[in-house]
Amino acid sequence: MPRRANQHINFAIVLRVQGWLLLIEAAFMLLPLGVSWFLDEPTALRAFIYSTAITAGAGAIMAFGIKPRTSSMHKREGLMLTAIIWVFFSLFGMLPYLFSDTFNNVTDAFFETMAGFTTTGSSVIRYVEEIPRGILFWRAMTQWIGGMGIILFTLAVIPMLNQKGGIALFNAEVTGITHERMRPRVSQTAKDLWAIYIGLTVLLTILLYLGPMDWFDAVCHAMTTTSTGGYSTKNIGLDYWQSSYVFIVVIIFMFIGGISFSIIIAAMRGNFNRIRHNNTLRWYCMTTLITTVGIFLYMIYMGFLDTHKDRFIYGAFDTLSAITSTGFSTFDYENSGEFVTVILMVMMFFGGMAGSTSGGAKMDRLIVLLKNTANEFYRLLHTNSVRSVHIDGKPVPNHVVSKVNTFFTVYILIIMVVALYLTFYGIPVFDAMYTSMSAISNVGIGHGVTGSGGSWVALHPGAKWVLAFEMMVGRLELFTVLVIFTRSFWKKD
Repeated sequence: MPRRANQHINFAIVLRVQGWLLLIEAAFMLLPLGVSWFLDEPTALRAFIYSTAITAGAGAIMAFGIKPRTSSMHKREGLMLTAIIWVFFSLFGMLPYLFSDTFNNVTDAFFETMAGFTTTGSSVIRYVEEIPRGILFWRAMTQWIGGMGIILFTLAVIPMLNQKGGIALFNAEVTGITHERMRPRVSQTAKDLWAIYIGLTVLLTILLYLGPMDWFDAVCHAMTTTSTGGYSTKNIGLDYWQSSYVFIVVIIFMFIGGISFSIIIAAMRGNFNRIRHNNTLRWYCMTTLITTVGIFLYMIYMGFLDTHKDRFIYGAFDTLSAITSTGFSTFDYENSGEFVTVILMVMMFFGGMAGSTSGGAKMDRLIVLLKNTANEFYRLLHTNSVRSVHIDGKPVPNHVVSKVNTFFTVYILIIMVVALYLTFYGIPVFDAMYTSMSAISNVGIGHGVTGSGGSWVALHPGAKWVLAFEMMVGRLELFTVLVIFTRSFWKKD
């Protein structure tokens, strides 16, 4: 009898590793549990006790109860695990919301959790300040965990995966057109990345605490800024403190969040030549500066705000909030005319550098796309010429250029399909396009129905589930998730 076509996938090892990951999620829940206990919030404390027990129990059953015949994990297992674990983490991560009665339905709880883990930051909580602080801490923490990556943390703490599918897992979750490792061992690379990530979070916490924030707000905003997530503990966000110091500090760290962590590590090791000769970093800096100046001049022309200092700070803040997909919003750009709205929409689309915590299509891909387009124009005039795309003086392989072109095609197609789906629920076309782009770019800034004049809360449950899926697809940069729905993934080689 012939074997079934899908028996080549080692489902047992996928489920077992998912069990380990759920145990890690349960361990993370102990932190907000401690916060709830320290702040004397019995409702939140009880919610985390139940959630931790259920998550740890499910993880233990999967990790120790499943005995795979082989522990081998290859590309298919890595892709499947990476895609499914974001669903598992969100399903168990939403339990504190449900047990604490923050939400009374699964749809909103799952949406909020997926928006957290994918660092999208779109929220369906109307009054944030009425939520127990232990829940707000977990809400911020979901963004912090998702910013660097669920799988990447596991590679750092479970070194055995370095030999058993670690490369497949690393490539499936880490963003970018290529996957650069700073060390020969994947686990060591993961440790390096998380060390920098934790260090930046601690530093930002200290700087915010030295300003007008208390320790709780400082920690929460440090986690959501470093992860470029954008959740706040206040209904009006950072405007609550009315502090230029807070805005400037957050601007600096949002900018850092849009830079590839490989560049940050190179800078810390004194390799400044890598920084000076990096074209993508140069593009990222120039795009940010030009957009900030453009919004600044537009504010002067329209007479928005009172001083040039405020105009420049708010212009830089909203530019970086959009391009890094952080999603913090201050200046009411919706009422400032379509110019700022469209500019920020473009920034949302392209995002920061690959290998950073930012979302969007990534600046690296934009450069490849534009240079390849210029080459095509050149070939129209010089038919027999052979030109390749060069980044940092090195030629980009044709298969990478082809993948970038495919990425943009699929990216735009998903935005349009989801936007069309949203119009089915009566959402205006532009609002639907903006909302769809915000979801796939993991920004969380809405417009119209989901913007300052409305809320993500008002969306139909059917729209919320589709947008939650779109957030995950965007966070894992399309192919990791979508390949699972192809026939070739399930067909035995």
